[in-house]
Amino acid sequence: MILHQALTECRTLVVEGPDGLDRRPFLAELVRRRFTIRPLHGHLHHVDPTRPYRELLSAPGRLAVDGGLVHELVYGPLRRGRSRVTWIQALDFAEAVAERGGALVHLTGPTDDTEAVRAYGRVLRTLAQHIPVLTLDTGEPAEAVHDPTGAVRQLRLRAGPLPLA
Repeated sequence: MILHQALTECRTLVVEGPDGLDRRPFLAELVRRRFTIRPLHGHLHHVDPTRPYRELLSAPGRLAVDGGLVHELVYGPLRRGRSRVTWIQALDFAEAVAERGGALVHLTGPTDDTEAVRAYGRVLRTLAQHIPVLTLDTGEPAEAVHDPTGAVRQLRLRAGPLPLA
């Protein structure tokens, strides 16, 4: 799956990436493409952390979810020693997004948190077995993505180790 294909064919996109990356240009492009943006950073439900996501996925229309469960799988162990999201919950969520015609968009770019970058790689390799994963580099030095509409020039597609399902 390439960027243009994901932006035109997917009903649902989950945008994930390390803290500190500027997501605003990509999220603005999603708004232009008629996606409804739902940010879910912050506190997860204490009993069922996937509840807000399941509720979002039941809504009609094109939806982009800004972060959440993958972020918790990465930063939970790094900051608190464990994640509040289980792998079963994360895989169920990934499959629900895929069933809704969705994909996971992994934003990458300059960051000084190498532990988080490595953790994202591990988590996304596992999730890519259940949901298409598209990796976009928001950094400067890279080859520009070819988008026939010319609307996403600031993003870069980076070939990486993650398989695209």
